[in-house]
Amino acid sequence: MPGQGKRKRRQEAERRRLAARTAPDAGRWEVVVDTQDGAELRAHVRRLAEEGLDESMIRVDMPCSRPVRPTTYRLSRFVADPAREGGLEP
Repeated sequence: MPGQGKRKRRQEAERRRLAARTAPDAGRWEVVVDTQDGAELRAHVRRLAEEGLDESMIRVDMPCSRPVRPTTYRLSRFVADPAREGGLEP
């Protein structure tokens, strides 16, 4: 298909940029909320988006749920290391 190679290269470049931005030495993932309520999770995500946070810096984890345990959602946001952000390399 025409354009498929170009699209794949663009997507791969975007994945590499995101991986570099969220690398362990660039900062850390900070837990915003742990909840079992999907509506509460969506409200928090909406609030973060309204604050202007880039959605690629938001992560939703859903640890393994089993019939004995209800599904739990963990919302995290990436917090950049201030030393790296300001250009001050150690």
